Amino acid sequence: MNDDTAREARVTVDEVFRCESRQVLATLIRLLGDFDTAEEALQEAFAVAMEQWPRDGIPANPRAWLVSTGRFKAIDGMRRRARYDASLNEITKHIENTTSEPLVEHEDEHIEDDRLRLIFTCCHPALAEEAQLAMTLREVCNLTTEEIARAFLTKPATMAQRIVRAKTKIRDARIPYEVPLPSELPERLDSVLRVVYLVFNEGYSASFGASLTRADLSGEAIRLGRLLLQLLPEPEVMGLLALMLLHESRRPARTSANGDLVLLEQQDRSLWNQAQVAEGIAFVERALSLKRIGPYTLQAAIAAVHAEASSAEQTDWAQIVALYDVLLRVEPSPIIQLNRAVAVAMRDGPAKGLELVDVLLARGELAQYHLAHAARADFCRRLARNAEARVSYQRALALAKQEPEQRFLRQRLMELT
Repeated sequence: MNDDTAREARVTVDEVFRCESRQVLATLIRLLGDFDTAEEALQEAFAVAMEQWPRDGIPANPRAWLVSTGRFKAIDGMRRRARYDASLNEITKHIENTTSEPLVEHEDEHIEDDRLRLIFTCCHPALAEEAQLAMTLREVCNLTTEEIARAFLTKPATMAQRIVRAKTKIRDARIPYEVPLPSELPERLDSVLRVVYLVFNEGYSASFGASLTRADLSGEAIRLGRLLLQLLPEPEVMGLLALMLLHESRRPARTSANGDLVLLEQQDRSLWNQAQVAEGIAFVERALSLKRIGPYTLQAAIAAVHAEASSAEQTDWAQIVALYDVLLRVEPSPIIQLNRAVAVAMRDGPAKGLELVDVLLARGELAQYHLAHAARADFCRRLARNAEARVSYQRALALAKQEPEQRFLRQRLMELT
């Protein structure tokens, strides 16, 4: 294998790993019945791919090939260990007997449902809420333990222990790896929707790093939203899917050619994905027509008002403030109050927005939230209170973890200077 071939193989395997590894893992968990065994099988399958694909060529169905290879590697490992542990014999036989069909030909029939099984398992009510979020980010979204720890503002070792305990709970409590029955779905839906939206947000606005967005995560969340809607066509599922589509439609306009942040009011709206806008608005209208209006539908309605405006100046801020007022009654939250304050500033002027944000910051709930300080800085800048703006921009910069946002805040500080 020459250097060029090896390089091409690494690129191909890396791309498949980035795009397909979570689907492969979800299916291996179903086939092998254990998270750790499936993760080990996944790594071994990709190691074999790195060795064989340059020599034999890329298989017609890489994902199914990886599932098949990972399964056989796991069974081989169990057979070896069974020589020393007789209890593994029955487990090995069971896995062989229940997964003996030709996987490469048929596994794609199950893979889509496997991702949903994985979501419901990671979001099972027997797990604590923090464990649900951590497990989903780790197992569904493939974030590292270190990345999840930063998102939770905790130590990697603490997060690793949390994930291990969650896996142990799933195994010991025999939490089923399945989509709940239709009669059980509504009570399980809230936690799943929350986690799917968390996945989307990590893709739409990455919590840290060099890139503002991760299209793979937001795309995965939208795909999961579509699967949920097929299972349970409830208004809030429609609302969440609409919200994600409307936000995602702006992706091409959210950054400049060199990756810098572009604010909503400065975006070139001709770059917005009009197919996603139209689909999102249609879902909003369907959800509102069902008369059971929840927080995701209300947020989607706000996004639809933005999408329907031909320019930032044409935005109906009065309607947006009214929708935020309803949203606060449905789901009180300091983040929603902050977003409402921004809308009030656009409707009534920056002085009104500053008044509301100062009240929020005085309460202390958003003291460590960089966007609250950035909003205050912007209001002060627009009021020509440059000294106060500079202090707030510096505070926001100290808290921001995302490089495009850091560059944006530094640019604002330079403009003030």
